[in-house]
Amino acid sequence: MNVPKPKDSVPGETPREFYGNELRRLREAAGLSQERLGELVFCSGGYIGMLEAATRKPQEDMSRRFGEILDTGGHFERLYPVATASRFAEYFTAAAELQAIAESICEYSPALVPGLLQAPGYARAVFESAQPLRSADDIESRVVQRMARARILTGPTAPLYWAVLDEAAIRRPVGGVAAMHELLAHLAGVVRNRRAVIQVMPFAAGGHAMLEGSICLMTFADAPPVAYIEGPHAGQLIDDPALVAKCSLSYDLVRAAALSPEASLALIEAAAEEYAHGHH
Repeated sequence: MNVPKPKDSVPGETPREFYGNELRRLREAAGLSQERLGELVFCSGGYIGMLEAATRKPQEDMSRRFGEILDTGGHFERLYPVATASRFAEYFTAAAELQAIAESICEYSPALVPGLLQAPGYARAVFESAQPLRSADDIESRVVQRMARARILTGPTAPLYWAVLDEAAIRRPVGGVAAMHELLAHLAGVVRNRRAVIQVMPFAAGGHAMLEGSICLMTFADAPPVAYIEGPHAGQLIDDPALVAKCSLSYDLVRAAALSPEASLALIEAAAEEYAHGHH
């Protein structure tokens, strides 16, 4: 076929967005729907849509298949390394976007209660500790945004949410006694309202499979699962199937070693009572 000449990138367009826009342009030029192209490369039409919208990272083997089916002369194989060399900051945005459309979210956190479970006082203290030179207005704006994002756990389209928290996240008095009481009461309410499954990894468990870091696993209705790992100033979205499988195994081992949901709720409520009486 005659391949339409690649367009120039638009100012401000990220490499991943350029890849997605090129995929849409060449797919439409070939007269293929997202569903039909998905069938030809052995994935769903929804996954093609995610690639075109730049919410999923391109895969090398799939880029090669796109090139063969759309007869692009290696266009997508050349774009692939550029589109996947994203800046770290982009991963945070991508992870948040994916959480909003995930069917299930499973998180393990060694020292921090995850953002989707935070209460305002705790979230404020987290931002103030991490970025002490930011203005009060900026901090408040971030708190509001985090609370708004947590609303994905409510409503008819809420994902199945499962969190394993290290006991350190329950015991460390981030923001002081009042903020921790608010946080732990909130966690107990989330569990009792059946909006999430929460387990605690007790200090007494000793070593376990996720000592080295935090992780967030996400599954989707019509796209492969992903894992997201992060540190203080960087994050990485992983969608290589072999690596995601290893991450999933580590998570399964962690929740098998953690306290049961019932025992975890009892620990959380007992800690909340201790904070209420100022014992921490």
